[in-house]
Formats: sequence, C-alpha cells, structure tokens
Amino acid sequence: MNRTTANLLLLFAGLIWGGGFVAQQTAMEDIGPFAFMMLRFGVAGLAVLPFAIWEARRHNARPINAKTWRNATAVGLFFFVAMALQQIGILGTTVTNAGILTGLYVVLTPIILRVLLGETQQWIIWPAALMAFCGIYLLGGGGLGELTWGDGVIIISAIFAAGHVIAMDRAVTGADRPGAVACVQFVVSAALSAVGFIIARALNWWAEPALSTQTLWNAAPEIAYAALLAGALAFTLMAVCQQYTRAADAAVLLSSEALFAALGGALLLGERLSIIGYAGCALMFAAIIVVSVVSARLEAKSAPNFT
Repeated sequence: MNRTTANLLLLFAGLIWGGGFVAQQTAMEDIGPFAFMMLRFGVAGLAVLPFAIWEARRHNARPINAKTWRNATAVGLFFFVAMALQQIGILGTTVTNAGILTGLYVVLTPIILRVLLGETQQWIIWPAALMAFCGIYLLGGGGLGELTWGDGVIIISAIFAAGHVIAMDRAVTGADRPGAVACVQFVVSAALSAVGFIIARALNWWAEPALSTQTLWNAAPEIAYAALLAGALAFTLMAVCQQYTRAADAAVLLSSEALFAALGGALLLGERLSIIGYAGCALMFAAIIVVSVVSARLEAKSAPNFT
C-alpha cells in the first residue's frame, strides 16, 4: 500500500466516524456509558478476530514479540481512557461541544510528538493541524455553548485521543500485525469497560442503569453501528494505514469525521449549515489537501536519491 491509498482509507474511516457522536448519545437513552463500551468493544473484538487469525497464518507473518504485545496493550489503554472520558463527558454537554473539543487532538498530536517525544515534524503539519481544528470550530457554529463539567472531561479525553494515535503508530510500525493490534485494543477496552460497569453498578451510579433485554434491544442499532462500522472496520483501517503515513498526518485526516458528520446531516437529514459552517468545511478540506498532497510531496523531495 502506498501513502496516497493509506490517506484515502483514513478519510474513509473519518467518514464512518461521522455519525459516531449521535450513536453514542442516543444509545445512552437506554444503557449506561460503560455498558455501551463493553458491548461495543466486545463485539468489535470478535469481528476483528478472524482477520487477526488470518494475518497470523500467512506464510510470511512475523511472530508477535513482547514489544508488540506491550505496544498493543498501550494502544488499548489509551483507547479505553479516551473513549470512557468522551462517553462520560457526553452526558454533561452537547454533541456540538463534544465534537469541537474532541477535535483538539488534531493539534495536540504534533505538539506531543514534538515537545514530549522530540520528533521533528514537517513544517506543513502545523498550519494543517490548525486549519483542521479551526474548521471543526466553525462547523460547530463558530462558538461553544456554556462550558460545563462535561466539556472539561471531553478536553481531557482529547489528550488521550492524541496519545492513542501516537501509540497506534508505535504499535503498527514495523510489526506488520495491524489486525492483532486492533483486536488487542478492543479486548483490553472491553475488559476494562466491564470492570467499569461492575464498579458503577456497585456504587449505584445514576448514569449506569441495570441491563435488561428491552434496553439491550433498544440500543442494538447503535451498538451494531459503533461496534462493526465505527469500531471493527474504521479502527482496523486506522491500524493498517498508520503503517504507511505519519501519526500527525493521520490525526488531521481522521479529524474529517466532523466534516462528514456535517455533510451527512445536510444531505440525509435536511439540516442546513450556516455560512460559518461552510467556511469550516472549506478549512477542513484545505487541511486534508495539505496533508494528502503537499506533505507527501515534501517527504518525497526530502528522501535521499540513490540513483
């Protein structure tokens, strides 16, 4: 797979994630956040398992060493914390605010890579990341509603979301086992979500009601979408494609979920964007072009020529 194909598939993952916030919020009309994550990630792990088994049985498959297991587990931990905080934060804020504040990971990813990990970033990624976040901000109407406790939780989740993108990059680069990494991510997250569900029920937390056949049936469509499409398919694509592109670039491309959510609402639900919203779409599109085309050309020019 070349870098252009990887970038296009990451955009497709962003398209699938476009409806994710709505599914997350509507599911919690019937079940709690930890129950939703436990079921979502458990089903996603089962869905990815056949791919991981096929991957392991290839004649040239590399065995999973201790480092890969550690990296994959780290991916699962970052993923669980980011999703748990996001899921809980949505209880205390609007979908619009959640979408805007989650988009902070686009800017945080290159900052963490540069400041904490000392990795030099292409200069073009900084304006691209800023354009992407500004685009998300404008898509949300050019402002946040009154900030609540939920918004603070979402901001913290964005830090872990950036860590998840970086951890995924470390886990899949050179390991050649993206299916295994995705499967471990879901298994770890499902197990920790189950622990969270048990603790929440023991403490009688108001946001985590008991499960019943009826509540499970009511939430089944959202669980299926989040598990099979936004989970198994999109995150496996993320694991595969991050072998061929930079972590900071991937963060910008994956942030297109906000763009696709807005366009989907306009095309399928009859929702209409304001002028500010269309300006946000233009900024998001510009950021995607910068990462997909300009960044790739700069890397090609900087590559050594041995001919």
